[in-house]
Amino acid sequence: MPAADLASLKIHDSARARGATGKFLGYFAAAVGVLLLVGGALFALRNRTPVVELTVAQAAGDPAQQTLLNASGYVTPRTRATVAAKITGRVTGVFFDEGNRVKEGQLLATLDDSDAKRALDSAVADRDSAKAAIQDYEVQLRYAEIQLHRTQELKAANVQSQDQLDNAVTAADSLRAKIALAKQQVIASDARIREAQQVVDNCTIRAPFSGIIVSKDAQVGEMVSPISAGGGFTRTGIATIVDMNSNEIELDVNEAYIARVQPGQRTTATLDAYPDWQIPSHVRTVIPTADRQKATVKVRVSFDKLDPRILPDMGVKVAFYNEEDKKAATKRDEGPKPVAVIPKSAVHDADSGKAYVFLVKDAKVERRGVTLGKDRGSEVEVMAGVHSGDSLVARGPANLQDGDAVRVNP
Repeated sequence: MPAADLASLKIHDSARARGATGKFLGYFAAAVGVLLLVGGALFALRNRTPVVELTVAQAAGDPAQQTLLNASGYVTPRTRATVAAKITGRVTGVFFDEGNRVKEGQLLATLDDSDAKRALDSAVADRDSAKAAIQDYEVQLRYAEIQLHRTQELKAANVQSQDQLDNAVTAADSLRAKIALAKQQVIASDARIREAQQVVDNCTIRAPFSGIIVSKDAQVGEMVSPISAGGGFTRTGIATIVDMNSNEIELDVNEAYIARVQPGQRTTATLDAYPDWQIPSHVRTVIPTADRQKATVKVRVSFDKLDPRILPDMGVKVAFYNEEDKKAATKRDEGPKPVAVIPKSAVHDADSGKAYVFLVKDAKVERRGVTLGKDRGSEVEVMAGVHSGDSLVARGPANLQDGDAVRVNP
């Protein structure tokens, strides 16, 4: 019995293995806990770093070049026309393509004129027939007048009766009336000839003015008509011509700012296709009516000098300049000029009344005193203290101090 009790106190090898595994898991858990504590501490410290929003000091530029108003619109030609036929007909010839330059009166297309020519030939035949009838009546009238003269002499000699004289007079008068009628028929035929010739001429479509073809709207074999006839199978236009020399800008300006726009005002246009190209321009006119739906007034701006790169329907942005500021800038004496323009939100006032900003360099802020200049709405001129391109704190905590490390809000 004692031997059995002692054997029960023996530790088996499997129990030893389980104990070693337990110790390893314990150490691993402790290491993970330490890492979590360190990471949490670092995260807490990181969150304690002030978060700021940055802005960049911009070049001040010429005060006379400050824009009074900005608006966007499109390039539109004053002279633009969709050329159409005056009659309904089938296209037999098209003598242009998109991009072709055309001159006033140049042939663009032809329509089937076979029916019109047949009507013209018929009118000419009627006129010729009436002229031939006049010649026949004139021959008969000469004979009738001879007969009338003879009858009058015989009547005077009491050889012919009064009835025979009356018949001779009637025959001559009837021929004169027929000649007059035939002459009127000739005049009517001439009118029909001109009408038929006009229809023939309408089968030829010519350019109404010089310009560039921007749209080819009909092909050979298609039906065209000045009115919409035949549903989608009938064209109403032949081509669209634009006079590139009449290109200008059409803008919709908010009616709240239309008082800032005057005819002749200096502007600068920037095409969306060429954002680095500033085109001198000026206000041509302000259309004296407003759009009640959009609360805008239409303004037309003319280019000072046209360029082949300016195409119809291009998007464009226009900056309007204040002429009074320009005149004041040219009259005042040369003095200190601002070195930069910054948002007002980046400027702080110290207790002493001196303004300062926080520059950001290598993730740290540097307090820098500045000398302010002219107010520009939401911005202010800086005469000294910062330079164009400097990174400044636009928004940040109120307790930000010189030398603090910061984190930039992306």
